[in-house]
Amino acid sequence: MRAGRGIRKPTWVISAADIAAELAAATRERRELAPFTDQHPDLDLDSAYAAQLAGIQIRLDAGERVVGAKLGLTSKAKQRVMNVDAPLHGLVTSGMLHPYGEPVDVSSLIHPRVEPEIAFLLGREVEAPATVTSVLAATEAVFCAIDVLDSRYENFRFTLPDVVADNASAGLFLMGPRALTPAEAGDLALLGCALRVDGEVVATAAGAAVMGHPAASVAWLVNQLAARKQRLEAGWLVFSGGLTEPVPLAPGTVVTAEFAGLGTVEVVGR
Repeated sequence: MRAGRGIRKPTWVISAADIAAELAAATRERRELAPFTDQHPDLDLDSAYAAQLAGIQIRLDAGERVVGAKLGLTSKAKQRVMNVDAPLHGLVTSGMLHPYGEPVDVSSLIHPRVEPEIAFLLGREVEAPATVTSVLAATEAVFCAIDVLDSRYENFRFTLPDVVADNASAGLFLMGPRALTPAEAGDLALLGCALRVDGEVVATAAGAAVMGHPAASVAWLVNQLAARKQRLEAGWLVFSGGLTEPVPLAPGTVVTAEFAGLGTVEVVGR
């Protein structure tokens, strides 16, 4: 008997462990993958976050440790560009922290892109329901930072479950050398940032580009994690989300993020 037209072909079920293993292999071998949702359109966020945790466990088994969290797609503009409709989050491990002042070996990544962020060092746990005020009260220091994104997917093409499984496109993170308390930093929503590529300003933004206030994205994350019985730990770094569109990092390229009051952080590709 012939199958009728319009009947959807069944797809095999892929496990969180299998997704994590494929992403880990792609990272190790510096190769791109097609988005998992091409073959598994029913992949949901719960399964994607399970895959993310499985991928982090691979790193922990290799000797790394969790040192923080990151947010992504925290602005409506970036959500429209990437064709997703909500923020997302991932975890940061010790192996992702790049030493300040050292060039980034571009060949160690797949297709790196750079975006400027404001990072929070938590002095204590933030209880849910969290607010901007409670996040700032729990923050020991804020830093300027650079997130070197490195999606494992072809041409940065993905759906929300794909990028969640890929740990929010986490690559490397660089921290600026200056730490300020929230009181010293002033109103983070008004804090300005200029992004330069080889000395030329290519984008400007203020902290309000991240959900109206960068601490609002941290509060959102606290509340999302609480719903899963998870939390942000005291001593963790939280990268609150990109202030501008990311720019490519190539050998010889110098990307500089200048923050009013917080100083400057630079990444050099080699």
